[in-house]
Amino acid sequence: MREVTVSRVVDATPAELSEWLDPPTIVRAEGSFDVEAVEDRDDAVVVLASGPGMALPLRFEDRDGAIYYTQEGEQGPFSHMETWIELEDAADGTRVAVRSSVSLSAPLPFGDRIAAWKRKDECSRLLEALADAFD
Repeated sequence: MREVTVSRVVDATPAELSEWLDPPTIVRAEGSFDVEAVEDRDDAVVVLASGPGMALPLRFEDRDGAIYYTQEGEQGPFSHMETWIELEDAADGTRVAVRSSVSLSAPLPFGDRIAAWKRKDECSRLLEALADAFD
């Protein structure tokens, strides 16, 4: 398993950013998957994300003021994937930190390293889209 972290200060309040950071928008902004369906549950929002040759359910929850999401169930490319999005006041806006750990379900040489590299790109695209939305 590998972990990646990216962060950026965005010129917006935590409340404004929280409103923008809804589950389907997060999936779209990461840029690897399309949103096929969204299911609101009592304790979570599940987004069915699809891409080339695969679909996976992503379960989004609020945990201690952070957005937490993970691949739900055994369906998907990961044996483990979880992501935390945390917002923190900064002098010139709000610091948005995205931390994700990932492990592929396929036994490929350097598979976790490749998955982490791709995951870091996805998290960076999310932060770029978020910053662009508030420019």
